[in-house]
Amino acid sequence: MPSTSWLIKQLTKDYPKLRFVPGEVSYWSPSSQIVYYQLNSKNASWVLLHETAHALLNHHDYKKDVELLAKERDAWELARKELAPKYGISIGEDFIENHLDTYRDWLHNKSTCPNCHLNGVEKSKGSYLCLACGSQWRVNDARTCHIKRTKIK
Repeated sequence: MPSTSWLIKQLTKDYPKLRFVPGEVSYWSPSSQIVYYQLNSKNASWVLLHETAHALLNHHDYKKDVELLAKERDAWELARKELAPKYGISIGEDFIENHLDTYRDWLHNKSTCPNCHLNGVEKSKGSYLCLACGSQWRVNDARTCHIKRTKIK
């Protein structure tokens, strides 16, 4: 597998409108057109291609939590099927599914009713309704921290 520094040089050359900057965590910043990456993390090249895929897909914000999961899936698909082969890389399917599972778990936890513990539906961004007991709650963004559910009624 090519080195991460080689891959960064190639991505910079191939996508001159994007900037690639080392960071504490890997993510795509649409407002600054920067792909942040962790240089010395395990599977850094895979994650770098995934975040680049977010950029190429022009991913910005999302209206409902389930849309974020779809964007994650789409970025992994582009990274695995198009970007990785272009750079002589093979991204592990188990790695992708494990990564997507973190979003699935996140979505499940946010949508769990604090009253009856069944899953509700997201009415609007961060606002949920339980169809079983009628409870409503709001949740914080919580992509990188603990999920907090606050009952509305």
